Formats: sequence, structure tokens, C-alpha cells
Amino acid sequence: MHPLRRWWHETAGGLPATFWYLWAGILINRAGAFAMLFLSLYLTDERGASEALAGMVVGAYGAGGAVGVLLGGVLTDRWGRRATLLVAHLTTAGLMVALALSTHLVLIAVLAALVGVVHSMPSPAFVAAIVDLVPEPRRSRAFNLQFWAFNLGMAVASLLAGVLAEASFLALFLVDAAATLATAGVIAWKVPETLRGTSTPSPAARAEAPAALSASAPPSGPAAPRRARRPGLLTALTDRIFLTFVGLTFVLAVLSMQTSTIMPLAMRADGLSPSAYGLVVALGGALIVLGQLFVPRLIDRHRKHVVLAASTGLMALGFGVLTIADELAVYLGAAVVWTIGSMLAAPPNAQINADLAPPELRGRYQSVFYLTFPAASFVAPTLGGVSLQYLGSAHWLIVGGLGLVAAAGHLLAGPPRERRVAALRRSMAYGRADRTEAEDRVPAV
Repeated sequence: MHPLRRWWHETAGGLPATFWYLWAGILINRAGAFAMLFLSLYLTDERGASEALAGMVVGAYGAGGAVGVLLGGVLTDRWGRRATLLVAHLTTAGLMVALALSTHLVLIAVLAALVGVVHSMPSPAFVAAIVDLVPEPRRSRAFNLQFWAFNLGMAVASLLAGVLAEASFLALFLVDAAATLATAGVIAWKVPETLRGTSTPSPAARAEAPAALSASAPPSGPAAPRRARRPGLLTALTDRIFLTFVGLTFVLAVLSMQTSTIMPLAMRADGLSPSAYGLVVALGGALIVLGQLFVPRLIDRHRKHVVLAASTGLMALGFGVLTIADELAVYLGAAVVWTIGSMLAAPPNAQINADLAPPELRGRYQSVFYLTFPAASFVAPTLGGVSLQYLGSAHWLIVGGLGLVAAAGHLLAGPPRERRVAALRRSMAYGRADRTEAEDRVPAV
């Protein structure tokens, strides 16, 4: 096989057609999701809001996002993936049009909060649908492509947003609404519902599977039967192995948020211009767009927790270097290091998240996982600003140390995670076998 064809097969081959329609929907959605990037500027320049009020409205959007990921997870498991995606995108398009035409600041604040809710709802549904569609051996490449599409779309959005904002804020919101409608059209046309019935875990896997799964299975032995507890969002919120992974992902998100929250302040203190900051950010985006497709070949032969430990360690090193940064060249070199770390982390992070979720709770588990990002967007600037003000460059030592602790955490938490995943797979295999045996016992008509 030709080397280029072999590389493409290893990077993107063997994925179902429906995955590519989901991928296209993510790309279109991200490329058109630029209106909220300029929300604060729109409020101050077009609507006469003060900076404090603009900050509160943007905060309302962020708070809505935290609600949206939980709501999206519950609806993904109850309504289905396709229905949740369609409702979220169609509602978003309508709210964008309403935002474009609204002039009262109170109404704009309410609409911004609602947009935050529906903007975040699709994330659990997208990932749950990918897990439904893609066999486990190929999920790493699927999540790698998802991360690539997200970043490619964000790069396009950043370019388009500046042009549209200078021309017309009305156009900014309306084009965003049109892109959202286009995503809904792709989903309605080409993406079927992927949610299927799930099976009860077997007794053999019950000891290692999540507690709620074993609670839902029929009891055995002389003990009196108890009322089965229906697994729900509380299952994900009390799953210690999963929450340990979520906590480590939160640290990763806090590290990533440094680039958009604290690093600009540090660069300004070093006498560097906004264009220098833009160059550092652009370098990271370019590396992801150009290099992400080569990541699967680098990591597929290694255990996921080892890859996550190495990638988190690289991010810790990159941000730790900023302790001695005072020139643009040092910032650019550090950006290369932490960007490579984030590129390596993306596929195994998403895959572990998917593997830990029981099939009937995929949406809910995804929603709890995605809470880490709005939480990090609050914690990183709040604590980071205080740290930078009072500790100066030592702030980056703390950030680097936090990353190294998370890297060690992945090495320690990896084996229990792998045992949990193995138990869940046995559970599903026994469930399929039991279902097949039951069907065989049904007499032919």
C-alpha cells in the first residue's frame, strides 16, 4: 500500500459514513459559532453597556453553559442523540436571531443565558452518538478527528468573526444563526438516531461495574429483594473512578485555560504587544490543524493513562517555562510544548470518558465530564489573576507543579480505570449473550 494511502487509512479509515456527517456538523457548527466571541464588544460598542454589565452578561452565558451540559446529557439518554442535537441547534438559531434584533439589555442578558444553555447541550449528544456508531478499536481516531474538526472550525470562526464584526454586528449574529441551521440540516438529513436499547449487566461483572449498575440487576441468594434503583445523573456524580478521571481532566482544562486568561496579562507585564499574544495563539492553532492527524500513529500502541501522563507532563513543562519567559521567542517555544501536550491528550481523554460510561448513561456521563470546562473557565481566571498579581512569575511554577501532580495521578488511576472498562465490556458481552439465548428460546411462529 502506498505510504500516503496507508497513513490516511490509519488516521481516518474504517469509520462509518454517519460519523462523517456528525464530523461535518461539528465543523460547520464551530466555524459559524463566532457571535458569542464578540458578545462583550457588541454590548459595549452597540448597546452602550458598561464593562461591568457586559461582564455580567457574558457570565450569564457561561452559567447557562453549565446548566446546558447537564440538561443535554439527560435529554441525550431520554430523547435520543438525534432529537437532542436537532432541538439544541434549531433553538440556538432562533435565539441568535432574537439576539440580533434585541435592544433592551435585560432581554439580551436573558437571551445570552439561554444561548449558553442550548450551545452546551449538543456536546454530550455528539460524543454519545460517536460512541454508539464507532467500534471501540477505532474510537481513538474518531475522537482525534473530532478534536481536529473542533479546532479547525474555531480557527475559521476567529478569522470570519473579525471581518463580520467590523462590517456589521447584525450580520455576525445572523450568519451564526445560518451556520447553526446548516448543522441542523445535516443532522436531520443524514444522521439517524443511534440510541439503542441497553442490556442488564451480568452477575460475573457486577463486582467491578459501577454500583448503580449492580443495583439495577436482580438480586440473588437468600437476601430479600430490594426495590431496584433506576440509574440516573446521580450515578455519574457518585462514581468515584469516573470522578477521579473528571478531576484530572479539570486540571488539564485549568492548564489549557491559562493561554486565554492569564498568559495575556503576563505577556503585557513583560512589555509584549497584543499582536505578540495573537502570534502565540495562532501558532498553537496552526500546530493542531497541521499536526493533529498524525497523532493516532504516535499514541495507539501505548496505554491511555501513560499517554495522558506524558501529555499532561508536557503541558506542565510548557507552562512552567513561562517562569523565566520575558521574550516572545520563549513564549513561542513554550507554546509548542504545551500544544503538543494538548494534542496528545485529546484522543485518549475522550476515549476514556466514553469507555467509563455505562451504555444507558452515556449522555449523563458526558454531561458531567463536560462540566469541567465551564468550571475551569471560572477557576482559571479567578484564582490565576490573584496568583499572578501577588506571586508574579512564580504563578507558572504553581501551574507547572499542578500539571505534574495530575500526570502522576493518571499513572496511579490508570489501572483501576482499565479494570472498570474491562468489567463494563464483559457486562455488555454477557448481556448480549443472554439476550441472544432468550431470543433462541422463543418458539418460532
